[in-house]
Amino acid sequence: MSDLKPAATLRPGQDLALLLLAAGAAATDAIHAGVVAAGFTDVRPTHGFAFVRLAPGGATVSELAEHLGVTKQAASQLVDELVRKGYAERNAHPDDARARLITLTDKGWACTRAADTAAANFADQWASVLGDSTVAELRNVLTRVVAPGRVRPASW
Repeated sequence: MSDLKPAATLRPGQDLALLLLAAGAAATDAIHAGVVAAGFTDVRPTHGFAFVRLAPGGATVSELAEHLGVTKQAASQLVDELVRKGYAERNAHPDDARARLITLTDKGWACTRAADTAAANFADQWASVLGDSTVAELRNVLTRVVAPGRVRPASW
């Protein structure tokens, strides 16, 4: 006879956080794989989380740090790397002479478009398993409890 005890019965939703984290990791991995397959082999998922904040109209290092939940020094180092690799550039800030506005370059925008394509492919893969209506319902239900916007890496 085995000494193993059966796992306690989970109440509905008890493992929801773990499933959502696993889904987020699957999405991140799929998007990163798509970006790499598109030829952007020198980026990490962390760069993508920065692109999310830079894409609309640029951001200062402070704004990027807040978005990523890191120090200004860490965000500055990330910006240095993105600039060095040609994905972002520092510009004069239109409203603050002391600040620099970090924006995506053409290469950064191309990488962002590759990520968008990979994200759409990821959604299509889920739809092929779950069905279009279930994916649409899942998306709509999630928007009731999660505000889109602050997307950041789980680890560096």
